[in-house]
Amino acid sequence: MKREYTTKDIVIGERSRKRVRWMRRLLLPLVRLLSLLPTSFTVRFQARLAGHLPDRCKMLDVDYDVLGDSPAIVLGDLSRNDQPVVLYLHGGAFLMPAMPKAHLRFHATLCQELEALGVMPDYRLAPLHAFPAALDDCETAYRSLLERGFAAEKIVVAGESAGGNLVLGLLQRIRAAGLPMPCCAVPISAVTEMARVYAPPSRVDNQNKEAMLPVTSFPNMVKGYVAEGNGANPELSPLYADYTDFPPLYFLVGEDEVLLDDTLLASRQARRAGVEVELDVWPVLPHAFPLLDMWFPEARQAARDIIGFARQHLRSGS
Repeated sequence: MKREYTTKDIVIGERSRKRVRWMRRLLLPLVRLLSLLPTSFTVRFQARLAGHLPDRCKMLDVDYDVLGDSPAIVLGDLSRNDQPVVLYLHGGAFLMPAMPKAHLRFHATLCQELEALGVMPDYRLAPLHAFPAALDDCETAYRSLLERGFAAEKIVVAGESAGGNLVLGLLQRIRAAGLPMPCCAVPISAVTEMARVYAPPSRVDNQNKEAMLPVTSFPNMVKGYVAEGNGANPELSPLYADYTDFPPLYFLVGEDEVLLDDTLLASRQARRAGVEVELDVWPVLPHAFPLLDMWFPEARQAARDIIGFARQHLRSGS
């Protein structure tokens, strides 16, 4: 495949490079093993990861509330509907709940810097709930924000990995329903192809570079989330979506990820549809690296880049 991109000009220190090598040796086999365990174990693992929400994060109050007919983790006071809001769709292979030390911390960083409120849908998880349950819950959260009086041009939508997939699926739902689009969206290390586990090509080409996601774990993700559905449905595989009238998109991905081409091809499709697209391909750092700044201090620049992109479009939207 002809890959047309420029790697982000940033120096990755030796300590971070060593941590990536450590992840490749130790974390990758562990994820591979977890993907082979039965459904009953997955559900118990979900229960162990869920909860443990702090009362505050990054100086923002944290609550668990119901929006419409779906719950969500809320940062700040949603009665203040004159404020911007970051709707964050967490990743985890459609199997794992939001993790406070990663998802909530990153979400709160975005909200704090943007002086925004935050909503993170606690969407239903596979394997007990297959597509379209998770996407339905994300749509419910977006509709609820509009119903509460939040202006669409003050809503930023972002998400990593499976959450990046849901970001692009949600934008399709918003357009189909004739709802106003958010001011911008940020898919991070998004999985955009759910019909094939061996393609796009980087899933094979980068197997020996990938530090977090073994391709051998993808069949369980697809079976759990797609179930009996058609994996080529654009809401499942946004690679095949029509991007016409989407808001500005900012794609981030690591150069060594097996999901590199998922992002490159999706960003290409969006550009062809006339969407304003920014793309950053980072060297060395692993899957969903903007959430891992406690391990990789260089990733703090990614958060700053996302904040700058969102701030620009919140300002122009207002």
